[in-house]
Amino acid sequence: MASTRFYLDQRKTREGQSAILKLAIAHRHQTILISLDVRLLPSQWDSDKLTIRNHPDKQLLTTYLDQVKNTVSTLLLELTRTGELNRLSSKELKATVEATLHPEATKFPDESLFLPRFRKFIDPKKESTKEVYEHTLNRIRAYIGEDALSALKFEDITLDWLHDFNAFMAKTSPSPNARNIHFRNLRAVFNNAIENEVTTHYPFRKFKIKAVETAKRSLYVEELRRLFYFPCEEHQEKYLDMFRLSFYLMGVNMIDLVKLTEIVNGRLDFNRTKTGHLYSMKVEPEAMELFEKYKGVNYLLFVLDHWTNDEFFRRKMNKELQKIGPMHKKPGRGGKKIYEPMFPELTAYWARHSWATIASSIDIPDRVIAEALGHEYGNRITNIYIRFDIKKVDIANRKVLDWVLYGKIDGKEVVRPGSPEFFGLDLPKTKKLGLYLPPPTKDVKKTRTRGKLKG
Repeated sequence: MASTRFYLDQRKTREGQSAILKLAIAHRHQTILISLDVRLLPSQWDSDKLTIRNHPDKQLLTTYLDQVKNTVSTLLLELTRTGELNRLSSKELKATVEATLHPEATKFPDESLFLPRFRKFIDPKKESTKEVYEHTLNRIRAYIGEDALSALKFEDITLDWLHDFNAFMAKTSPSPNARNIHFRNLRAVFNNAIENEVTTHYPFRKFKIKAVETAKRSLYVEELRRLFYFPCEEHQEKYLDMFRLSFYLMGVNMIDLVKLTEIVNGRLDFNRTKTGHLYSMKVEPEAMELFEKYKGVNYLLFVLDHWTNDEFFRRKMNKELQKIGPMHKKPGRGGKKIYEPMFPELTAYWARHSWATIASSIDIPDRVIAEALGHEYGNRITNIYIRFDIKKVDIANRKVLDWVLYGKIDGKEVVRPGSPEFFGLDLPKTKKLGLYLPPPTKDVKKTRTRGKLKG
């Protein structure tokens, strides 16, 4: 009769990552591995006793494993009793066991098909992530058609297939980085299929996903000052203020900004939608002023009180940001507005890149910038054990705001706010944009000192 045991498969798992727990079945001088819905760190698995240890859900997982073992043992006894066990190949036995453990998956009997595995892979992911993967699936569907997609196997996706798919997408998506998103999604599905022993085919060994340096997406400090101090049209003000607020909060994404609900002890604590990374941000006075100005009903800001979702608002915001600059009307009554945008490619996302660029320019350490943006820095394993001092991020943000808004570094005024130098322009151009602020006048009292007139 076939024998069973549990096995933590660490063969393709990097150090520090969790591995999939599998049920190993010895059958006809071969070992069949059945992936279970359990991931454990090596420290959470006793390889001698084949039991779970040091896991917060130890009791629940142990009960689940007992059920799995009992179910499979009962199945093997029945197959032995009927004599069917000896007639089954290892592949057939694996399919039989998996169908017993996951009866809901029996509608996808052919595990080599790409589409069922793709769906199974994205099913537990967040809705925002699912949307990105669904877009990839739509591109494949447009490339080969619905019928071909339903019959597509992993082995059908060859190196030539990938190159042809890339050429197809290039017709409507000239950006290599945009196309790379779809290839990374494809690669993730392949890695998952290989990890679960659905396939050994892997066309990405020779297909390299090369990122191309993107166009500029940040403003230099002088450019940012021009934007912040420009006397924009009244209807543009709220969009510019939201850009300001994002920058004041170290480039927080609009999807996270509009969903904020409370400020506690002068700080914002939330998980980033895209990555789940936990943020804790100090709300500086400049940001607090904008929260008060645009106070919402159900959220800190007004956006979701008036727009269905952040995407609609962000599109309108980008459209208006790209118009900001000198404006004049064509002659005649009701003349059309003609804009001379200062930054015609500007989007909400530039606040994030601009904050990082300016922080680096005033010598904020890379580690602090990475923490402010929620990026991983240095050795990932080491970072798990190092609790970063969030005060360093608070100090860094204050330094960036002081430099951008007031021309100060370490409390000293380096460049006078409102001066041509402050905006990186000459005096005529500064005045033309309506940016120039003359220096404050000082009352000069004339006194005599040792017979000389002193001003």
